[in-house]
Parts: sequence; structure tokens; C-alpha cells
Amino acid sequence: MGHALCVCSRGTVIIDNKRYLFIQKLGEGGFSYVDLVEGLHDGHFYALKRILCHEQQDREEAQREADMHRLFHHPNILRLVAYCLRERGAKHEAWLLLPFFKRGTLWNEIERLKDQGNFLTEDQILRLLLGICRGLEAIHAKGYAHRDLKPTNILLSDEGQPVLMDLGSMNQACIQVESSRQALALQDWAAQRCTISYRAPELFSVQSHCVIDERTDVWSLGCVLYAMMFGEGPYDMVFQKGDSVALAVQNKLCIPQSPRHSSAMLQLLDSMMTVEPQQRPHIPPLLSQLEAMQPPALGQHTTQI
Repeated sequence: MGHALCVCSRGTVIIDNKRYLFIQKLGEGGFSYVDLVEGLHDGHFYALKRILCHEQQDREEAQREADMHRLFHHPNILRLVAYCLRERGAKHEAWLLLPFFKRGTLWNEIERLKDQGNFLTEDQILRLLLGICRGLEAIHAKGYAHRDLKPTNILLSDEGQPVLMDLGSMNQACIQVESSRQALALQDWAAQRCTISYRAPELFSVQSHCVIDERTDVWSLGCVLYAMMFGEGPYDMVFQKGDSVALAVQNKLCIPQSPRHSSAMLQLLDSMMTVEPQQRPHIPPLLSQLEAMQPPALGQHTTQI
């Protein structure tokens, strides 16, 4: 869990006997805040994620998120620098200290290009997709699924490598559903933890006797690929207009034809967006396809992200 933590003078905190200086707020969600801090021992910047824990279950979930980070030492999965629990009266805050990526998220990059009237090139998409797939492969190999893959949960390193973050929705990859009660519980969990416009069809209406597996991530990956290709997720506008995403995802996606994309790329996207989960590919065959499609190494007349 880490050593005792205190908030000290002049906007500094101590985590694991190291002092960090508060720089600025980076963002906030429903029950969490992210601050930019500087390690006074090394001069490096970090992201400090503070999760408000109102009850024991919140503390257990925060601990579990930290444990998920600790499972992996992979270049495409965000590492955990430190974790601790801070008491504040009757309430607690769970603090996750994480590396800071100044380039932000994949969504920031998509939006930046869109503002200029541009899109990611196919070569850039292929390199990004390969890194995302390698991160998912590592998660699936340990028997887990991410369950909330989306462009805002993919950071970009200085070198343009994708790094998967927000492991708080990760759970067992293969879930055997054996009753209507279990199906409803899983459906309710997905409604809370899996972003609606990137959520796989099988999680909207969970059947009483079925198997939900890691291919929910492959559907989400397809939505991420679509966003990289076209500047927005396939169901973003459906959600924004107030229409039913649950209904929309039950029908085959109509993929726009574009001269910017090869037939191989369009076929890859189409395979990921297969509504029937048992016909959707797993990550390893997708990785094999992606490796075969990779452009020449950087420096051979290509541009880096």
C-alpha cells in the first residue's frame, strides 16, 4: 500500500517517502481527480489520480485498480509508480501515482488533426493499432479484459507509442453467465463501467445462458480504429443525438468508403465490428494481420506520429 502519506506545506505531498510538488489540475471525473505533480527527488512530472472512496467497496475497487496496474510490465500498458490510501475523516482517498504523458491521449491527437482538417494517415493508424493490440494481447494473456477501451483511455508517449490506461473496469476475460440474475447484474455493471458508444453489443442485453469473453475489447478496438480513420467513433453521433446506441449496435455497421484507406484496412475494421461475438476474431490473428500490414520502418520515407 505504501508508506504514510501527508499533505505538506507549499502544495507538496509525500508518497513513499518522496516529495511531490503540485503543479496544476489536469482533469476530473465523477469521483476522481487528476493532478500534475513534479517529483522533487528526480525532477520528473507525474499524474496523481485521486479517487474519492465513500465506502469500503470504493476502497476495494481502487486497490483492485492498483493491483491491475502491478500485473503488467509492458510498454503499451500504463505502469503504476506508487499507490496509497489517505484518510480524510470518515472518508478516504486512494492515490495512484502514474507517469505523465505530455502529448495527452489518442483522442487529443484525433481532435487536433480534425481541427486542421486532417486525419491520421494509414501508416500512422497501423503503427498505433499494432501497439494497442500488443497491450490488449498482454491483458488477455493474463486472463483479463480491459472492458473500457476508447481513444480517451489511450495515452501517447513522446515517441508516439500508444499506452493503455484506466484499468479500473478490467475484469475476468471469460464470464460464464448461467442465470437471468447473473445476466442482469453483468448488464448493470457494464452500463456503469463500459462507455456506451464503445460498448460491445453483447453487453447491452446479456443473455441468461451465454459466455462473455475478451472479444468485447475487439469490438471496442474496432470503434477506436473507426475513430482514427474518420475522426469520430461510429456511435458517437448516435449517442449525442439521443438515439439508441443499444439498438444501433445490433445492426451491421455501414463503413464509409474513402480513398484514404486501403481495402485491407476496411476489411480489418469490418471484422472487428462483427455483431455476433462468437464470429468476431481474437487479438492474436488480428496481430498477425497487422504485423503483415505494417509500413516500412521509420526513416524509410515515412512520417512519425
